[in-house]
Amino acid sequence: MEISSSASAVGQGIHGFAAALDALEREDAFLASGLAVGSGVDVLQRRYEIRLERLDLRSRLTAQLAAGQAQDASEAVAFQQAMTPPDASLQDRTYAEMSTVEEIAGVLTLSSAAAGAFLEQSRKVCSLPPVFQALAVGAMSWQHARIVADETEGLDPAGAAGLVAHFFDPDAPHPARGAAPGELVPSRFRAKVRAWRERHHPESIEKRHTKGCADRRMEYTPDRDGMAWISLHLPGDTACAIWNRTTAIARGLQGPHEPRTITQLRPDIAAAQLLGSGTAGEPGNVPTPRADVLVMVPVFSLLGLTDEPAMLDGFGPIPASMARKLVADGANSFYRVLVDPRDGAPLEIGRKNYRLTESIKRWIRMRRQMHLPRLHQPHSGQRNRPPPSLATRRQY
Repeated sequence: MEISSSASAVGQGIHGFAAALDALEREDAFLASGLAVGSGVDVLQRRYEIRLERLDLRSRLTAQLAAGQAQDASEAVAFQQAMTPPDASLQDRTYAEMSTVEEIAGVLTLSSAAAGAFLEQSRKVCSLPPVFQALAVGAMSWQHARIVADETEGLDPAGAAGLVAHFFDPDAPHPARGAAPGELVPSRFRAKVRAWRERHHPESIEKRHTKGCADRRMEYTPDRDGMAWISLHLPGDTACAIWNRTTAIARGLQGPHEPRTITQLRPDIAAAQLLGSGTAGEPGNVPTPRADVLVMVPVFSLLGLTDEPAMLDGFGPIPASMARKLVADGANSFYRVLVDPRDGAPLEIGRKNYRLTESIKRWIRMRRQMHLPRLHQPHSGQRNRPPPSLATRRQY
C-alpha cells in the first residue's frame, strides 16, 4: 500500500510550526526578563503581539494535527481491509471494520458512535485531495473540513468533485468569490457550501424535500443538572415559523414586571403551547405558518414554470413548491426585487407594495393541486441565466 505524500507534508508542517512557536517562546522569555527595557522596543505591545501570533500558529498546528489524525484513521481501515482474507464472508468483513472503529474509539476516548462518525468524516476528507491539502497546510480548521464532508454526503463522485473545485480550485470555470474557505467563520462557510450544493444537486430539491419530510421526527436527550433537550426535525418553513412565533410572543411578554429573558421565555412558551389544553394537529395537516418570513422567489418558480429553489431568510434554499405555498396560502403582499442576471445580486428594491389578488393566489393553488405540466422550458442558451426574483414579505 502506498502512503500519500501528504503525510510527509503534514509532518514537515508540524515541525515548522513547532519551531516557530519555540522561537516566539524564547523571544517572550527574553522580553519578560527585562533585558529589553530601554532598547526602544515597546515590551508590552510586543508581548501582546506574540500572543496573537502564537494563537494563529497553534490554530494552524491544530488543523495539521487534525489532518494527521484523519489520515491515520482512514489508513487504519485500509490496512485492516488489506489484512482481511479475500475470501472472507461479509459478516467477517463487517466485524473487522467494527473492531477498527472500537479500537479508534478506545484510543481517542470516544463513544462508538462518535468514533464511527469521525472515521466516516476522515475517509471523506482524505478522499478529497484539495480539502485534505488545505487542512494539512493549516489553511482551514477541521470544522471547515467536516462541513465539506457533511455537505458532499449523498453526492456522486462527480458532484462532490465539482463542489470541492468550486471552493478550493481558483482555476475552476466558476470559482467561489470572496474569502477563502478558511477565512470564513464555519457557519458562513456552511451556508455558502449548502447553497451551492442545493443548486447543483443531481436530484431535484423537490424530491429530496419529500424524502426529508418523511424523515421528520422528534428527539429527546437527557442532560445534566436535571435538564433535557427536545429537538424537532421539521420542514424549514414550519421550523422557521415556530421560531419566529415564539420570539414574537416572548417580546410581547417582556416588560418591567417580567424577569425572564427572551432566551428563557422561548422554551417556556413552547412548553406551555405543547402542554396546554389545545389539541395537537393531525399528522400531515400542519397549518400554514403565520410568522413574519422573507422569501426570495424566482419569478418562473412562483408561476410554476420551473422548480428553481427559493431562498427562505434565516434558513436557506427551499423547494419551489414550499415557496408557492407560502405565497398562495398566507402572504398578503410582496416587494419587487430586481437582481443582476449574472450573479443574482439585488440591484433595486421597488418602493411600491404589491398585493397578491385572490385570483392570483387561487391560480397558484390550482397549479399546485393539479400538477399541471410546465408551459415553457428555457432553451439551452438561457438555462444558466437566473431569472429575476421577487421578495415576498409575510405580513400578519
